[in-house]
Amino acid sequence: MSANTLGSRSTLDVGDKQYEIYRLDAVPGLERLPYSLKILAEALLRTEDGANITAEHVKALAAWEPTADPDTEIQFTPARVVMQDFTGVPCVVDLATMREAVSALGGDPTVINPLAPAEMVIDHSVVIDIFGRKDALERNTDLEYERNRERYQFLRWGQTAFDNFKVVPPGTGIVHQVNLEYLARGVMTRDADGAVQAYPDSCVGTDSHTTMINGLGVLGWGVGGIEAEAAMLGQPVSMLIPKVVGFKLTGEIPAGATATDVVLTITEMLRKHGVVGKFVEFYGEGVGAVPLANRATIGNMSPEFGSTAAIFPIDDVTVDYLRLTGRSADQVALVEAYCKEQGLWHDPSREAAYSEYLELDLSTVVPSIAGPKRPQDRIELTDAKASFGRSILDYAQHEEMHGLDESVEETFPASDPIAAEAHAGEEDAPAHASSTAVKTRPHKHAPLTLADGTETALDHGAVVIASITSCTNTSNPSVMLAAALLARNANTRGLTAKPWVKTSMAPGSQVVTDYYEKAGLWPDLEALGFHLVGYGCTTCIGNSGPLPQEVSDVVNENDLAVVSVLSGNRNFEGRINPDVKMNYLASPPLVIAYALAGTMDHDFETDPLGTDSEGNDVYLRDIWPDAAEVEAIVGSSITQEMFEKDYADVFAGDSRWQNLPTPAGKTFEWADDSTYVRKPPYFEGMGMEPEPVQDIAGARVLALLGDSVTTDHISPAGSIKADSPAGVYLAEHGVERRDFNSYGSRRGNHEVMIRGTFANIRLKNLLLQKEDGSVVEGGFTKNHLTGEQTTIYDASVAYQEAGVPLVVLAGKEYGSGSSRDWAAKGTRLLGVRAVITESFERIHRSNLIGMGVLPLQFPAGESAASLGLDGTETFDIAGVAAFSAGEHPKSLTVTATKADGSVVSFDAVVRIDTPGEADYFRNGGILQYVLRSLVS
Repeated sequence: MSANTLGSRSTLDVGDKQYEIYRLDAVPGLERLPYSLKILAEALLRTEDGANITAEHVKALAAWEPTADPDTEIQFTPARVVMQDFTGVPCVVDLATMREAVSALGGDPTVINPLAPAEMVIDHSVVIDIFGRKDALERNTDLEYERNRERYQFLRWGQTAFDNFKVVPPGTGIVHQVNLEYLARGVMTRDADGAVQAYPDSCVGTDSHTTMINGLGVLGWGVGGIEAEAAMLGQPVSMLIPKVVGFKLTGEIPAGATATDVVLTITEMLRKHGVVGKFVEFYGEGVGAVPLANRATIGNMSPEFGSTAAIFPIDDVTVDYLRLTGRSADQVALVEAYCKEQGLWHDPSREAAYSEYLELDLSTVVPSIAGPKRPQDRIELTDAKASFGRSILDYAQHEEMHGLDESVEETFPASDPIAAEAHAGEEDAPAHASSTAVKTRPHKHAPLTLADGTETALDHGAVVIASITSCTNTSNPSVMLAAALLARNANTRGLTAKPWVKTSMAPGSQVVTDYYEKAGLWPDLEALGFHLVGYGCTTCIGNSGPLPQEVSDVVNENDLAVVSVLSGNRNFEGRINPDVKMNYLASPPLVIAYALAGTMDHDFETDPLGTDSEGNDVYLRDIWPDAAEVEAIVGSSITQEMFEKDYADVFAGDSRWQNLPTPAGKTFEWADDSTYVRKPPYFEGMGMEPEPVQDIAGARVLALLGDSVTTDHISPAGSIKADSPAGVYLAEHGVERRDFNSYGSRRGNHEVMIRGTFANIRLKNLLLQKEDGSVVEGGFTKNHLTGEQTTIYDASVAYQEAGVPLVVLAGKEYGSGSSRDWAAKGTRLLGVRAVITESFERIHRSNLIGMGVLPLQFPAGESAASLGLDGTETFDIAGVAAFSAGEHPKSLTVTATKADGSVVSFDAVVRIDTPGEADYFRNGGILQYVLRSLVS
């Protein structure tokens, strides 16, 4: 129970029930706070213990200065933890390993148990092997169980061995949509010393898109699996009181634009504004007009614009959604009464104090896509063809594709600043370049014979994957039904998808299937090849499955830059499919439109999608669904009964799940021959007292990297190449090539994951520059001990055998992307002691500390290049040992010695931002800290 020194404990009557609550109005100053900070304040009041969480922390929130730089650390205890299986399996592996470590230290292994509700949804393992046929769902699910049997047995063990841990089996939906439609409570309740306590729902999740739940008014965000484990074990999340950006919404979405277009616009705006480490909160009169599904779509993309959270306050729209999705009448009444009592109910006439302000008039939003490799790079649909043309030119220059058989002259107006920049200084620009800039754009016409005998040809820009997938959009009935209606209209006019397009539909929950069936629209989707392939992340996480072999062969033999179009949130290089070099995010109806067009080299305004039975050209505008019809079908085809039916027994699973043999016992019996689940080495030889942290001496550079290196680059989730270190390991352990599965599915095996660290096929390690100035792509480096090129894993082994510590140098936004704990775990297990960058993304920086890796930043305005560092130097970092003495240095001196004896020295900024993070670092990691705390 809280120390309650501020006298905030009280009661709330709702109907015939009484709840204990901690009143926000007991502390003057809290009433002016933004909604999101009130959630933090309530958690502090309720968990005040006089030690880690004190009345001073609450008072610091009450005195919050919106524009001041964050400098006050608080400890936030989330109400629950939510996981998906790619990131969740390592969490359960670590918990199982911690039980053994507790035993080794003389403690009771059952102290390792989630203290807060922890729920996992298995949604990342289904692969689109089979598509375009009615039995695709059944066959893909069978293959999923064949590949993942060991993992699923392990998770079933965890569900029985740990209290407070539940698993939603495969084939149910995407974690964030299941969270939105079922797991989220809105307001939590629990027994506390004989009283029933009510408090705001909040969560942290092992997937960066946990922020989708912000659309329901639930404060939550993605953390690394390492932090999530600590949260499960009762450790609060250490954080600085953040700045909060107020985002005002006005107007209404115009006809022709969708919620996807809104979110791509907001992503571009907020990424440009700069919101890393901040909360974003939506307010104003326009909020009430934003449907819950659109709020969730916006919240989902928070990691893409960089904020910690992007939240909508609770209002009538929220409560109506809770009722629609089958929450009990008592629960709905509690949410409304609690929020109104606590000042958490949205009042559009009241404007809280915000740190910064932005505004979007929704009526200005236009149809958009984003790509070809970053979600924040929005392209207006009217400029999509020209933008693709510029991108393919850049690709041609990078890939030395000038010696092509055929070419087409492309003209760009000089008024186009992007084109002007792209083609500045080109030798073949004509004398009249002041008015136009002419550049030859490469074309190829590579003959393709499909499996059914169809003869056609592929060019650069061919859309080879068109996938309606991902939590961002499949949770949104308006865009999903718009896609189905566009399919209906296309069928009516006799249009078909191009034969080389791999089409797929992977909804976020079974409710989508229900309302498609009720609206009678499944046949129209299937007629264009958009059959149900599974309920899961699929394409967005890299589980697009292989292209048809004949397509893959032509793409690779001709070095074609082909395209995927997906309704997802992630399109980083190398993520979607190894054969696909360019990836675009689009709304579900536009995914279908691009399947019909078959190419990115298409202008929807001027180029027809085909002809009807009478020979008339059919354009996208001719088949685009009417917004009023979309909303009418949303209203008539979605019912409360659907949610109640689909979630009635959500943890039970189908016969496949129920028939899995389940190991028993409080500790797990590791199988020596398992290639999926192995006991990791984190706690080997660990004592009750941490080993002293040492200065770093004689370190070599394992990788020299540029800007925007994502966690996909550091720890890929997709397919495992046969000739990679991970592929060689699996082959040596008797795994057939067809059974390699993905890195994501193998995250319970540290041996695979170490070998997969920095193994992305698109990674560019600047240590390996060719004579022509280009960079070798893939998981390779130079071994400075021999001067030879080798894999990053093999170099790491050689360095560790020689006792040489390692560092990584990188540019801006290092570690952006998914909250992937293996990006930090793998880095540590490769022997990397420090990562020095120009800037970090939030979650990866935290994860590095959680694994005992030192995050450092170059001095402001400096970089490896500006300091003259080329990665061949030997690095010494002085002052690290001060952490073991209880100090928390803000900067450390880095000395880089070149081969000729010359020295570059600079003061690096220590990005261990809070005292709590310093404790984790001096313990060698967050899990070691928690383990010692629990045993002592």
